[in-house]
Amino acid sequence: MTATIDLTLDCTNAQLLAGFRKTALGYVDEPRPPPFRTREEWLAQFDLPEDESAEDGAWLCHPEGTGPRLTILKVPEPKTAKNRLHIDIRIPADGEPAQRWARVKAEAERLVAAGGTILAEDEGHHVVMADPEGNEFCVAAAAA
Repeated sequence: MTATIDLTLDCTNAQLLAGFRKTALGYVDEPRPPPFRTREEWLAQFDLPEDESAEDGAWLCHPEGTGPRLTILKVPEPKTAKNRLHIDIRIPADGEPAQRWARVKAEAERLVAAGGTILAEDEGHHVVMADPEGNEFCVAAAAA
């Protein structure tokens, strides 16, 4: 038996992080689960505390249904240490090494413009970045 995975990311501002991850990954808001008409209606079945709302979470998916689903949930505690698991964003690997590295750098700069931060570079291989809440991820070329 094989399994599928969802990735869940804890945060303090779900909508901010969802916007960044949609830009970074090309993901879209996941449609509401049937038979519910709205995400709020779906959440009502879980009897959430009164101070929690649909804005405290975001559910994203690949527009073609490939790749893992990404759930982003607001939690009360801040991030305190380096991620033990992070997302690698892979760009196309075609072309010469210098061309691939230029595309990696361009993607990193695009994500800086969207609110990310460059933390480190491994010249010619990958760029370590952080999203607006400090969650680390890497930008690198896909396997050839």
